Amino acid sequence: MFAIEGVELCWPDTPQQPGSTVAILAGGGPLWSLNACRIVYAIDEAGPPVRRGFAYGTLPAHAVRGEERFVIEWSPDSDEVSYDLLAYSQPGTAWLRAAAPLLRMVQRRFARGSLAAMCRAARE
Repeated sequence: MFAIEGVELCWPDTPQQPGSTVAILAGGGPLWSLNACRIVYAIDEAGPPVRRGFAYGTLPAHAVRGEERFVIEWSPDSDEVSYDLLAYSQPGTAWLRAAAPLLRMVQRRFARGSLAAMCRAARE
């Protein structure tokens, strides 16, 4: 879900369990941002449908304040797989509040890129 141009997952082997810290290095050209988060809960439901995922909340040095949840769901009856990314956030600094339209554009680009990465992984 993080195999996106301009995004690098720091510590990709971190267990997806509450309390684990992860970070995303994101950017392009001369502008990069390291954004740390802590996993707040994990989803592991046998179903049906089978659901797996986790959510993380931003830590104080993150560019925004909020939470993101990533969930994969599989329905054994139809063999259908879905991916759900739910995010809510607000700018973490005054300069990001001033650049809110640009920030939202970057967040939408991340969501589209994450979906594309999951589709590529499912095809493989």
